[in-house]
Amino acid sequence: MQAIKSHLRPTLLLAYPVVLSQLGHILVGVCDSVMVGHLGKLPLDAVGMGVSSTTLLLVLGLGISMGAVPRVAAANGRGDKEALGRLLVGTVWLNTLVGVLLAGFSQLLPLLLPHLHQAPEVVALATPWVRVVGLSLLPLMVFQGFREWAEGLGLTRQAMQLSIAANVLNALLCYALIFGHFGAPRLGLMGAAWATLIARIGMALLMGQFVLRTQLLRAKRPATMAEWLRPGLAELRGQLALGLPIGVQMMLEVGAFSFSYLMIGWIGVTPQAAHQIAINVASVTYMAATGIAAAATIRVGNLRGSGDMAGARQAGFAAYWLAFGFMGTMGLLLIVLRHSIPAFYNTDPAVVAQAATLLAIAAGFQVSDGLQVVGLGALRGLEDVKVPSVVALLAYWAIALPLGYGLGFGLGLGAPGIWLGLLTGLSLVAGVLLLRFRRESQPGKPTAKAGSSAQALTKAEELLVLSQPAG
Repeated sequence: MQAIKSHLRPTLLLAYPVVLSQLGHILVGVCDSVMVGHLGKLPLDAVGMGVSSTTLLLVLGLGISMGAVPRVAAANGRGDKEALGRLLVGTVWLNTLVGVLLAGFSQLLPLLLPHLHQAPEVVALATPWVRVVGLSLLPLMVFQGFREWAEGLGLTRQAMQLSIAANVLNALLCYALIFGHFGAPRLGLMGAAWATLIARIGMALLMGQFVLRTQLLRAKRPATMAEWLRPGLAELRGQLALGLPIGVQMMLEVGAFSFSYLMIGWIGVTPQAAHQIAINVASVTYMAATGIAAAATIRVGNLRGSGDMAGARQAGFAAYWLAFGFMGTMGLLLIVLRHSIPAFYNTDPAVVAQAATLLAIAAGFQVSDGLQVVGLGALRGLEDVKVPSVVALLAYWAIALPLGYGLGFGLGLGAPGIWLGLLTGLSLVAGVLLLRFRRESQPGKPTAKAGSSAQALTKAEELLVLSQPAG
């Protein structure tokens, strides 16, 4: 425990900017839901349907982009500047190509919406929203390409600052375009979609400018245009080999929640609106936990790259303790505030009452959710990504959803029964991944090229310090 304690502070220094940056992604949806919820239950349900469908593509893209972090962290731990340059080119190219594909697929999603057995009026409202927000996946993936490379070096503050700025812009644009303020047209539901697209384009431009122009990274990025035009198939394959299983795992998890949204829609509009509120709130704490998981990936990957497997193991368990403390606290807050939070979204008494019940269950799976996502992050630092994907497939789709269906419809528990099934799946994943990390992080396991872990950490932490704003 004493050795683990020494990793808590550096993990926190890396984690908190990533937490705020990750929250930036989800707060776009939170802002949309809060503002649109005041237009009524139907628009709120439409945003819920749109978010559930587009988020599947979003998390697939985010997961693929995350494959860069352990490779960049390991190369940085070795001090291999040439490899870092190749990784930057490969990451940006791969993310851009994936962004084009995801934006294209998003335009096909409206063809599926009428076949999901949802209320026709909700489908009609969600269709144009999905088309516009789907286009924003391209600039979001470009942003991720630059961001994940920088975060692999320990530079986490810039993405955090851009995410905060983008959320402020998104909130202002939502307020203006949804309700017609500041001389803007009153677009209602669609105002939220256009605000998201504009904000994500701005994020991509500014993050790219930071990576390509800052003097701090000059020695680590490619020096000539010719290098940018030749990404290399081997590099792209390497990125995809790590990133695709991560993306699939994330899509399986989020897909389980999205499918639960559809199942609750079979019950009625009111429980579906309540589900949208509860899942919106739970996703905020989840994305905060992913920040701790990202810090675990960086530190475990860096220490592993330098040959210090014992240090990598301690760093992983330090992240576990941080997630346990944070998510346990969030669970208590959800219990205390479960009747107050839903009123920010919608004032319908039936919606608020059902959302409060679901938030009580969400409080129960906060710890499981935090531990499973940190386990995934720590295992990514070890470049162990395929087995966790299989674990997610079995836990969510073979256990959680069938159990939720049986409890919700077979026993008549409704939406709470479906959520209890999800709680079971999260708990199983958390337990299995913890056992796997304990096994795979044993010091006797093969490591990357040996080196000085102290020097590797000094380089990463020096970059982190240099990236702080003056004063």
